[in-house]
Amino acid sequence: MKIAIVTETFLPSTDGIVTRLCATIQWLQKSGHEVLIIAPDLGINEFEGAKVKGVPARTFFFYPDRKFSLPTHKVKKYLQEFRPDIVHVVNPALVGASGVYYSRRLGLPLVASYHTNIAQYSSYYRLPFLLPLLWKYFRILHNQADVNLCTSESVKDELTSRGFRNLHVWKRGVAVQQFGSQNYDQTMREYLTNGQPEKTLLLYVGRLAAEKGIERIRDVLEGSSNLCLALVGDGPHKETLRCYFRDTNCIFTGFFHGEKLAKAYASADIFVFPSITETLGLVILEAMASGLPVVAARTGPSSEQIVDGTTGLLYLPDDPNSLKETILKLNEKTIRWKIGRNAYNVARSFGWDESAEQLLEFYKLAYNTHSHRNRYLLGLD
Repeated sequence: MKIAIVTETFLPSTDGIVTRLCATIQWLQKSGHEVLIIAPDLGINEFEGAKVKGVPARTFFFYPDRKFSLPTHKVKKYLQEFRPDIVHVVNPALVGASGVYYSRRLGLPLVASYHTNIAQYSSYYRLPFLLPLLWKYFRILHNQADVNLCTSESVKDELTSRGFRNLHVWKRGVAVQQFGSQNYDQTMREYLTNGQPEKTLLLYVGRLAAEKGIERIRDVLEGSSNLCLALVGDGPHKETLRCYFRDTNCIFTGFFHGEKLAKAYASADIFVFPSITETLGLVILEAMASGLPVVAARTGPSSEQIVDGTTGLLYLPDDPNSLKETILKLNEKTIRWKIGRNAYNVARSFGWDESAEQLLEFYKLAYNTHSHRNRYLLGLD
């Protein structure tokens, strides 16, 4: 099968979408399929044998740390040259809107996947008046697809209630061979604890953005002198967070990748993920696969990954004391070890192969749905 993937983000950017895409593309290429990636031009021309066609990219005031591509006719040119069997538009918003438009114009089967609560982010960037317009815009884009994918049952329920059609849940996955307690590294722990390895190390991995709610963790640090925090990641909120966490036991590391990231997970004690805006949060599964107990907000997507009290702990985001109280429940090493071991055992069953195989079935469904619709319109069925 020839598959064109149009995405708003790709390497060298790092986030859950890119992680999922890279694992999926690797599997598709190894399975004999041909993949073309159309993405913002960030200097990457090839990935795992798949060609990357770049689209001019630029930064915007609302997110200066990342480049985005606007809608462009170049997407049409690339699709016409490649002649795919299926087009998959990932998180359609800007350049992805071109993917949707030209797929329809060229009569190509279309899959669209929803990964980010962009509409929900509007309140964090002081643009709440845009919320109804954003939901309408994304609904129009997605409802042109033959198949729509999302990453959790709770998000599927919300999108259904907002009029999105043809929805399916795309399974989560994790690089089970990459993560694990065997990656513990004393030097990494020394670094992440700022030379205080005897303290309990809290770890956050992800974008440093306003919608992630990272500020909530400061109260936890101030409530116990035995805690320290490492924020692994980068983003537009970094300098604000540096000021906010000044004079606390907190360090900023920037992004980690590969072996370095695996060592960071394995060398920490507790993974803390305070965000309430996630459609899934793949870093939760990475932390679980590393044997870490996870403390996350009690939201629909997080509750689908964590069994409270067994594979992690869920705090109540509306209670200002809940995060601190929940983390302090993990003071005892034996409790942390037990929950971390349970999390590890669960996470090992979520390899990326199953997720990629499922996606291929969705591609076939979209192809068949599109073909059937065309035959119906032509009066052949």
